[in-house]
Amino acid sequence: MKLFKPLTLLLFVGFILTSCAETSSEVKVKDMTELASAIDNAQPGDVIVMSNGVWKNAEIEFVANGLANNPIVLKAETAGEVSIEGQSYLKIAGQFLEVRDLYFKNGYTPINSVIQFKKDKKNAAYDCKVINCVIENFTQLDRTKKDHWVEFWGQRNELRSCYIAGKSNNGPTVRAELKGNQHANCYHVIADNYFGPRPRRGGPRGETMQLGDSYTSMVPSYIQVKNNLFYECNGEVEIISSKTNYNSFSNNVFYKCEGSLVLRHGNYASIDSNWFIGDDNSNNIGGIRVINTGHWITNNYFYNLKGKEFRSPLAVMNGIPKSPQNRYNQVTDVVVAHNTWMNCETPLQFSVGSNVDKIDVLPKSEIRSALPIRTTIANNIIYGSGSDVLKFHDKQGDILFQNNYVNAEVNFKGFIASEIQVENDKALVPLVGMKDKSADLFDGFNFASIKTDIFSNGRSKNQAGAICSEQFDVMQVFDFNKYGASWFSPNNKNHKANKITVKSSKELYEALANTNNGDTILLDAEVFELEKPLEIVKSVVIASPSENKSNVTFVASDIETALILGPGVDLHLKNVSLKGNKNMNCMMPDMHNMSIASNVFVENCEIQDFKSIYKSIKGSFADKIQVLNSSMSNLSSGFIVNSEVDAKGDYNVEFLILKNNQIDNIKNEFVDFYRGGYDESTIGGNFVFENNKVKNAGKTGSKEILLQTHGIINVHILDNNFSSIKSGMVAKLWGEKNNLESGNVIQGNSKIVTEEFLTQKLMY
Repeated sequence: MKLFKPLTLLLFVGFILTSCAETSSEVKVKDMTELASAIDNAQPGDVIVMSNGVWKNAEIEFVANGLANNPIVLKAETAGEVSIEGQSYLKIAGQFLEVRDLYFKNGYTPINSVIQFKKDKKNAAYDCKVINCVIENFTQLDRTKKDHWVEFWGQRNELRSCYIAGKSNNGPTVRAELKGNQHANCYHVIADNYFGPRPRRGGPRGETMQLGDSYTSMVPSYIQVKNNLFYECNGEVEIISSKTNYNSFSNNVFYKCEGSLVLRHGNYASIDSNWFIGDDNSNNIGGIRVINTGHWITNNYFYNLKGKEFRSPLAVMNGIPKSPQNRYNQVTDVVVAHNTWMNCETPLQFSVGSNVDKIDVLPKSEIRSALPIRTTIANNIIYGSGSDVLKFHDKQGDILFQNNYVNAEVNFKGFIASEIQVENDKALVPLVGMKDKSADLFDGFNFASIKTDIFSNGRSKNQAGAICSEQFDVMQVFDFNKYGASWFSPNNKNHKANKITVKSSKELYEALANTNNGDTILLDAEVFELEKPLEIVKSVVIASPSENKSNVTFVASDIETALILGPGVDLHLKNVSLKGNKNMNCMMPDMHNMSIASNVFVENCEIQDFKSIYKSIKGSFADKIQVLNSSMSNLSSGFIVNSEVDAKGDYNVEFLILKNNQIDNIKNEFVDFYRGGYDESTIGGNFVFENNKVKNAGKTGSKEILLQTHGIINVHILDNNFSSIKSGMVAKLWGEKNNLESGNVIQGNSKIVTEEFLTQKLMY
């Protein structure tokens, strides 16, 4: 009798498990009706297989309940061959569900997210996973419309091994929501993903990842962001915006990303063993920006970063005393230990954002005067920055510097000149470490918890910096192939560019209609008379085949715009003469589709007799407009990029670059480049006006401005010659920002004025 009960129980459990296994099934579905039915009838262990092909306008609601050891799986028949297109989305709600191998492309979501871990307010996801999926260019046609591509709700959900890239519209790519107790203490995991290029957005609200918001910033979340690649995530100054408590960021690679990992709100974050890798072609690549309390920043490696202030390699900010919840809390009790900075410009910057000199311009609630306190900077290595290692934007505050090693003399307590050796210097990221393996270290409170280095080597023989090893030559920083969906390669879309020669207007229109991205159209005739606009729908070069410029004249009086730029195109004009009439604009974005930024490159061209050269539309964005070695004459205006008038920090072009040009007979302003709204973390756009000759230009009046750059952060007006300028001012610069003028010659009474503090409308 003693054996009966255990034996009976064992047989019963075996029967239950066998029964569960027998009821599990694989169901193949070919349309939305069959898919909905399969989901409604799904039992733990079932696998729902979506047939290969295009699923257009698919509104998928995956609502079911699996078991921990028997999840319900929704997957593609073949990984990557189930395309979710058109106006589509996926909602996940219930428990122990998995989604695998889907490909979102050629469309956009009609709701507020592409993949959402909830069905509605009452039904969220718990212990669910999205694995090995791709979301590529699934962006709204209107880039001002807000959505999130992946939206976390519930608890213990995962995004793993996915490729996500190309979001151009308003809103973070990935967003974690914590509104309500059922979403707090969520322990989500975001791991092994490849976050590909996110283009510049032209203002705020372009994060790649946002974890919570200011109103849930005191909520504990414990989100893990680990082993991800962030590549060219340039949407805005914040790549990741952490806004909740106890989040951890480990073993991620930030490669050529024009922004920073920002501890924006919330406390007690752990940032350990990440790589921040810069690029010689950009001065906007940052590292970590620190706000709030209790963060530990350890074992990170910063290489070739040139960002300044908000984009500094390490930016420790000033706070606002008694800060409102959505502003800047004081930095306290932060530890920055065992990190390495190599070839970074002024790697350590403190009291970033201090604005005590603007008390007459800003309200008291905006004055960042609270210095960092109880913060420790210890056992770090800084190589290749010379003596320009640290900068204070205010008083020092209560910061302890101990046993930081530098390969130069630094006249500041806590920094020690020492011999630092460079290994594998031909690698993508050279590695540096102490030559003296027994150099003294600071033993601070809880420093014993730093037990491994960036490569997970043990610290039994401890050293300063991120690397504690003698085998540098066998260490690989990262491999593109280990991130993202296993079946997807983002680099397999190369196209061989062709050259197409056209001899008539008809052939020119036909060539544009049939061109492929990157093709060159050669204008092999002296004159092209055009009676309708040129619609640029693919990236193209339009050029004359010889030094003699081909004349492209728009002869129809009803043409409003000569060249209409489609989304995502690069237009190159070389050695061409464009002529219009005073009633038409030369270039404008397509007002019906402004989803992706366009670019304009003009070199050695003549542009004359237009209403404007380039005119923006609200919601449009150009990443770069560049005109070099060209002449522009007989124009009403030049570059009118002033359509964002809502004072939300947005603007219409990131880089407007005009160099070595001849500019003559301009009736009104030549440039009107506008960004409205006070947002200190928006640090664009960029205007360069250099070595140009300008005459007979501007609207008459003492308050008129020839080059208007209201609210633009980076303005360089250098080595130009101005004559017969009718406007009272050539330019009005914003002195507190990066607005510079030098070497300009102005003949006559016009002038360049600097206004130190610009009063702007607060965005908050």
